[in-house]
Amino acid sequence: MILIGVGCRGLTGEQAGMLGRCRLMVGDPRHLALVEKMAAEKLAITPLAPALERIRLALANGDVGVLASGDPLFFGIGRRLLKEFGEARLVVLPALSTMQEACARFKLPWDDLETVSLHGRKALHAPGLLLAGEKTFVFTDRHNTPAHLARQLVDYLELIGADDLLARCRVHVAENLGTEAERLFSGTLLEAAGQDFAELNVLIVTRPGAEDGNGPVFGITEEEIAHSRGLITKDEVRAVTLHALRLPSTGVLWDLGAGSGSISVAAARLHPGLTVFAVDCTAEAFANVKRNIRRFGCYNVVPVLGEATAVLSTLPDPDRVFIGGSGGRLGEIIAQTAGRLPAGGRLVINGITGKTVAEAPECMAAHGLRVELTRMQIERTTYPETEPGKVLNPITVMTGRK
Repeated sequence: MILIGVGCRGLTGEQAGMLGRCRLMVGDPRHLALVEKMAAEKLAITPLAPALERIRLALANGDVGVLASGDPLFFGIGRRLLKEFGEARLVVLPALSTMQEACARFKLPWDDLETVSLHGRKALHAPGLLLAGEKTFVFTDRHNTPAHLARQLVDYLELIGADDLLARCRVHVAENLGTEAERLFSGTLLEAAGQDFAELNVLIVTRPGAEDGNGPVFGITEEEIAHSRGLITKDEVRAVTLHALRLPSTGVLWDLGAGSGSISVAAARLHPGLTVFAVDCTAEAFANVKRNIRRFGCYNVVPVLGEATAVLSTLPDPDRVFIGGSGGRLGEIIAQTAGRLPAGGRLVINGITGKTVAEAPECMAAHGLRVELTRMQIERTTYPETEPGKVLNPITVMTGRK
């Protein structure tokens, strides 16, 4: 099988020579038009399943050419063909990738670029992906258009009060690369949100002056996190809580009764691919969560204002849940949560009062969770001791596993 990457300048002589040996050529209409004068039979690559079966049959009688855009091994059909046919049966002749071509047009170095493919995929929280780095390249599609993604970014940045970032972010869109209809657009998020773009496009989002990437990923202290009236999960307890959650690299975390959002921020920094919903019913906590999102650049955190029992039905199913506060409705929250966890999912509750420590394990067990309790007593001192040590309230970390 000859896998050809078609670049903006068409086929190279080597590529055309290799295709001349093929009995069957497979690609989309745009690429097949480049080889219409060649004698080989032509086949559309979509729908993919029957095309793969046809390729399998044709390989028994001779070479097959597959045409794709740019570098087929960069978010392309190459991965699927390797899986289906194995590397021994493939010869790959790539072109410059679409990402390289677009970066060249906009004169953007790409060695430090984050890359996201939303082609044929639904993003749970697109801003968390698009703002993960200082520069992010995006493969779009007819649903995840540059205008639609720009609007999502505008809405999110307005929600968290990041007016400065909203003004600094820039969008670059390359349409119809390598054709007579090629068009390049650069502008603000608001400008991009109001544009119409050709269906064939790629997107680059830049945010100059991104947060210091050399800050601590783990170990942010209480003093650094905006909070009110001491309502924050203490540093040592936060570390044990995150360990108990056993967070996946991707998926959904609910932080219920988020308070300052210290658990949300710590989880988001540890796992940028995780989407965190920080839920609290007070305006004060909601403001602190947003402030900490901005301060630490945790744009994969979504702040939600409201009672947990009222808003959980609007959120995607969680992989992990932390309950830091329940407003006296712990039983209801556990009941709503446990049934939506997947197999292997975890629910962690931190309890200080005897009532919570008594009720939470019983309720979790009643909803089919296996429960473990860790009791913590923390004392902080300095060396040499110049003042008495500080003893924190005892706390019980209760973990329910499904």
